[in-house]
Amino acid sequence: MASTRQPRKWVRWLVGAVVVVLLIVVGGPFVYFHFIQSDPPPKLSLDTTPVPSTAPGVTRAPLAGTWKIGTGSLVRYRVKETLFGQSGEAVGKTTTVTGSMTMTATSVSDATFTVDMTSVTSGQSQRDGQFRGRIMDTADFPTATFTLASPIDLGVVPKDGVQKSYSANGKFQLHGTTKNVTFTLTARRTGNVIAVQGDEPITFSDYNIGNPSGGPASVGDSGQLEFVLQFQPS
Repeated sequence: MASTRQPRKWVRWLVGAVVVVLLIVVGGPFVYFHFIQSDPPPKLSLDTTPVPSTAPGVTRAPLAGTWKIGTGSLVRYRVKETLFGQSGEAVGKTTTVTGSMTMTATSVSDATFTVDMTSVTSGQSQRDGQFRGRIMDTADFPTATFTLASPIDLGVVPKDGVQKSYSANGKFQLHGTTKNVTFTLTARRTGNVIAVQGDEPITFSDYNIGNPSGGPASVGDSGQLEFVLQFQPS
């Protein structure tokens, strides 16, 4: 009798081990995405961007002139991650953004902004290491830059606090590759700050970026670039 019970015991152990592995493989990512990892932040919007206060006695700057990117500016990437059938969003961000725009009374004649890619963080050190290393290779390509290619006609300039959308054509340089892009921008002036919000889908292969998937984690072939830039008079 002992000879028949012993194999059955090992079968029970084997089945139990398989169940445990399945719980770890399937249940682990579920627990991580739904209970451990913080919910991804909502998409950037001027509706949720703080309106800066103007100090008493400060003279309102004329629209015509040079405006530089100041504090409160933020750039993000957002990609979908899938791990053993469970999906979530990975979001990285940086506030290290520089640039300027030159304006007349009715148009934006020149504009550029540059993002320090080495400063982008997601709160996950392993993900950030992959981002700076094999994915974006920030040692060789430390910045990403957008340069306006044609003036933006502002038409009737809106009053303070009123949002208006414009189309901006330009060149976007990322990972050593430059592409023609068109951003839809939403702008709002409040006192001496002009806030500009935009977003753009990024297809990795367009910029010679290899498949960002690594190990058991799978990432799609595209992500999203989001930004809010706060311009102040130069």
